[in-house]
Amino acid sequence: MGRLCQTEGLTDIQEEILKTVRQFVDEKIIPVAQELEHADEYPTEIVEGLKELGIFGIMIPEEYGGLGESLLTYALCVEEIARGWMSVSGVINTHFIVAYMLMKHGTEEQKRNYLPRMATGEVRGAFSMSEPGLGSDVSAVATKAVKNADGSYAITGQKMWLTNGGSSTLVAVLTKTDEGASSVYKNMTTFLVEKTPGFGEVAQGITVPGKIDKMGYKGIDTTEMIFEGHQIAAEQILGGEPGKGFFQMMDGVEVGRVNVAARACGLAWRGFELGISYAQQRHTFGKPIAEHQAVLFRLAEMATKVETAHNMMVRAARLKDTGRRMDVEAGMAKMVASEYANEVVEDSFRIHGGYGYSKEYEIERIMREVKFMLIGEGTSDIQKMIIGKALLKDYQLKG
Repeated sequence: MGRLCQTEGLTDIQEEILKTVRQFVDEKIIPVAQELEHADEYPTEIVEGLKELGIFGIMIPEEYGGLGESLLTYALCVEEIARGWMSVSGVINTHFIVAYMLMKHGTEEQKRNYLPRMATGEVRGAFSMSEPGLGSDVSAVATKAVKNADGSYAITGQKMWLTNGGSSTLVAVLTKTDEGASSVYKNMTTFLVEKTPGFGEVAQGITVPGKIDKMGYKGIDTTEMIFEGHQIAAEQILGGEPGKGFFQMMDGVEVGRVNVAARACGLAWRGFELGISYAQQRHTFGKPIAEHQAVLFRLAEMATKVETAHNMMVRAARLKDTGRRMDVEAGMAKMVASEYANEVVEDSFRIHGGYGYSKEYEIERIMREVKFMLIGEGTSDIQKMIIGKALLKDYQLKG
């Protein structure tokens, strides 16, 4: 394994879970990732294997059929999976966010209805906040849920960048509702929208046009979702009360940032592994390039960045597990991990030289995948805004 990405203070159960996931990644994901990614093919067999391992319900409480593990355990599993193929970690991520939101904010009826089936992977979750004209400005949500005379709602609008948009069967959708509040953020409601898997018309008034063709992050289905008067019962409001959607979504995004940090750590880890391996195989001027000082220094810097990102991600996850607010720590972990992952992977690409540009080499795929880490769950600039505002509040001058 080497000395990188080791985590102190894990229980025997956590160690055993990580060992099992690592073995699955090495045997079932890495050998097929290149072929499936280049074909943009959904990793069906891998997903079925993850279901059998219980990964879909790793944080869902045992009373609802899950493993009842911590966010730290989940994040470390994601790091391992992303090391194998980042797209596979995406299959788990949005499913996990929806399950987390249900655990924290759902009614007891909603929990008992969905969580046991989410734990087995029978119900697959997707998370829908972004829109074509939205970007990072969540206050600009345009998708509307209008209340009908009988108390139900009609949803109309267009959502964008849904991971698992086709394969999911339950989507947490942020909408604008008229609650009469002076704050735009208190006029938002999250609905639990059920649909069939696939593309085209997937439910009454809901269309998923097809997969968005992307630079990387292939294999997984990233889609739009169009609502045209979709009728939905008030019982499908997350938590049963309208007007709380923004705060529910932000809670989900917070753990999502730990997830993206973990995925970035996995990519950085794999980039380092590939770089140090190739540097010992490639010879120039009569010796392995790893023995040239320029490459040796680069490897040292890469390893340091991998360790720094891993430790910040672990700290953020552990803080969340204590129940404390950790928006700053999650933002820091996400920013550092995504930026460092890009730097480590690019350094590995440079070590590979011309071969790194060939699709025969794994580093070419990782170079395309790692760019997504810079924008997923908020750009580095957004993280800096969150961190900076919090720091000004904490260190405000007195008098």
